[in-house]
Amino acid sequence: MRPHPRLTALFARLEIATLFALVVLAGALWAFVALASEIAEGDLHAFDEAILMALRTAGDPSDPIGGHGVEIAMRDLTALGGVTVITLIASVVVIYLALQRHAASAVFLAGAIIGGSLLSTVAKLAFDRPRPELVPHGVEVVTASFPSGHSMMAAVTYLTLAVMLSRNEHQFRLKVFHFAVAVLMTFLVGASRVYLGVHWPSDVLAGWALGAAWALGVAMVAQTLGRRGRIDPAQGDDA
Repeated sequence: MRPHPRLTALFARLEIATLFALVVLAGALWAFVALASEIAEGDLHAFDEAILMALRTAGDPSDPIGGHGVEIAMRDLTALGGVTVITLIASVVVIYLALQRHAASAVFLAGAIIGGSLLSTVAKLAFDRPRPELVPHGVEVVTASFPSGHSMMAAVTYLTLAVMLSRNEHQFRLKVFHFAVAVLMTFLVGASRVYLGVHWPSDVLAGWALGAAWALGVAMVAQTLGRRGRIDPAQGDDA
């Protein structure tokens, strides 16, 4: 008995999507490793220093460009990648999924974000890079610099939330909306860390790369678990 043409096309799309996801995942991991290697050799110091100084008023490293209002806005944005806000937002979405009777998805989401947080902590302890001292810090910091924990956790949390929320959407445009918001939030958090002088730009790039790799891995696992019935399957023809 020959398989139905639509079924054959679906499996072909799944194979292409999986291959593409693996390539992107490998690329993100390669980017992180490459950044770590360059930092260990000191090759990115000039790049990092140039970006940090470009965000400061000429001749006064203590004065960020844009004025006091922009600095306040950046402090607000950087909080979106902090433990308190991340925990609050993730908890709200986990509760929402539970109330929607997607208990397995809620547990999976919580585990994915906690796992990403542990990975960020381990990475910081492993590299133990000092914070920038080139410019004054705009907010208080207590941990190591590489990779940027705020940037990584923003990528882990917001991209993972987009993955899980989009699985329950039937409309493709709403799926795109979830990911567009997640990418924007991740970018703003990372940019704010450099602007406030608490991270080298390479710290943020590494945080984005590792966080995106984690979120993409979560998406692939979720897709597999959904097909096996372990969590709720993705909705819509374009799932």
